[in-house]
Amino acid sequence: QVQLVESGGGSVQAGGSLRLSCAASGHTYIYMGWFRRAPGKQRERVSSISTDGSTSYVDSVKGRFTISKDNAKNTLYLQMNSLKPEDTAMYYCAADRTFAPYCRGGHCFGSYWGQGTQVTVSS
Repeated sequence: QVQLVESGGGSVQAGGSLRLSCAASGHTYIYMGWFRRAPGKQRERVSSISTDGSTSYVDSVKGRFTISKDNAKNTLYLQMNSLKPEDTAMYYCAADRTFAPYCRGGHCFGSYWGQGTQVTVSS
């Protein structure tokens, strides 16, 4: 059974750090990514990674967040540093075998999604 399970969320003060994990079971995914939905906003892709190591980041997190993947453990990570209150959101892991999960027109696409982990950053 395909399953993505996120962990590592929590509450931190601005400037702090968190490391999110996404444990994948059922299949080795080629494309994986992190998404978030902030209160009152649409879900957006934060970062993605493919098996060749290529990564992408939304502009608002560049230089602060780092995505990585342990293929042996089939686990995706998101190291988040210098957190800001605007990073407060529910963070989701997504995976697909054929394309990098993405969002367009208010909808996000990917075959598999986790349940999410809450990140709250206070000022």
